[in-house]
Amino acid sequence: MMLRYDRKYQIDTPENRAFLASEVKELLAFYRKFPAPTGSSYWIGMDGEPVREQIRGTWITARMLHGYVLGKFLGFEGCDPLIDAGMRGLLGELHDEVYGSWYYAVDAEGKPVGKKECYQNAFAILAGTSAILADHPDAEKLYVSAKTEYDAHFWDEEARLARDSWNLDFSECDSYRGLNANMHSVEAFLAAADVCHEEEYRKRAGEIVDRVIGWASKNDWRIPEHYSENWEPDLECNKDYPDDGFRPYGSTPGHGMEWARLIVQWALSTFLTDPQSADPYIAAAEALYQRAREGWNVDGRPGFVYTCGWDGKPIVHDRMHWVHCEAINTAAVLYRVTNNPTYARDYAQYMQFLDVHLIDHTGGSWFHQLNEDNHPVNGVWSGKMDLYHALQAMLIPYYDPSLSIALAVKKGAKL
Repeated sequence: MMLRYDRKYQIDTPENRAFLASEVKELLAFYRKFPAPTGSSYWIGMDGEPVREQIRGTWITARMLHGYVLGKFLGFEGCDPLIDAGMRGLLGELHDEVYGSWYYAVDAEGKPVGKKECYQNAFAILAGTSAILADHPDAEKLYVSAKTEYDAHFWDEEARLARDSWNLDFSECDSYRGLNANMHSVEAFLAAADVCHEEEYRKRAGEIVDRVIGWASKNDWRIPEHYSENWEPDLECNKDYPDDGFRPYGSTPGHGMEWARLIVQWALSTFLTDPQSADPYIAAAEALYQRAREGWNVDGRPGFVYTCGWDGKPIVHDRMHWVHCEAINTAAVLYRVTNNPTYARDYAQYMQFLDVHLIDHTGGSWFHQLNEDNHPVNGVWSGKMDLYHALQAMLIPYYDPSLSIALAVKKGAKL
């Protein structure tokens, strides 16, 4: 089954491990110039140089910090100053000292941009847990602030789900509800439970997981992404703006993949002493994966399309690098927990696509967006803004799938 793929694409071969380890080094080297003097992350251009006129986002800064914590655990030199920079940005200009939580971003002059979003606060929690693992002196301050402000503003105790966004002073909550923020909340909650032993967050993650599985199973395993204030699915949301970077219309295969992996992580970590109780969740993850895979080669060309309609037909044909990253992760994780060789075959396909189309073998890092002919474009995303998805995709396949990746890498052997 695997013979038509080069060994460097096949999981558990020495060649594949070497391929991934090489990419980890390349990615960590490429993004070294991310810190602005204030610590927040510059947007990184195609050539690895900062785009100083672009916004400096909270989510990008948090993800850079997280990435260089992983680099530190892997023995990559020079990570400590970069971790320090990320901490400076998150505890400095990106944080609202008056009303709390984090700005979406600051502009080139350092002025706040956008609403207060759950998405940003969730990544601040993730960054805080990673910094704790790295023994950063300000880590506890970041983590406590992030979880306290998240709980005060974004966690809805009645719904047991996360609100999406507020205005700057938290006087008006947006009526939109969405699963993207909840997905990254699950990621952050699992890290908080793993690193800080706060099991209430693992319980919350499970409550979100159960709701997502319920909604998806009733919709032929295509996850409804957008909801009303009362958590009623809005399947027509953004139909006129189908390529939105955070709220695209229709089914998003990449999120189907990402949810599948997070569900497996939650189930394995929750039912450590009762693995049979994890089985229904593994089955749900497999169903999500198989439905999300309908976006692979769906328009007759290699790669995953960004979005499909509720009938499975492609809508936005461009290929986003993060979608392929999540497909790599989830195929590997499902192979680990099921031993089904189909997932190993899929993993090899995704690895080959990565090497042929996504890795910029001349300029470094990975192209973040390709058109339907697999040529690099700037559209939904410009440049090569950060390393989060790519770096994790080079690590998750070989680390404990029951653990958050930073803890898994710290505890595990190097690639």
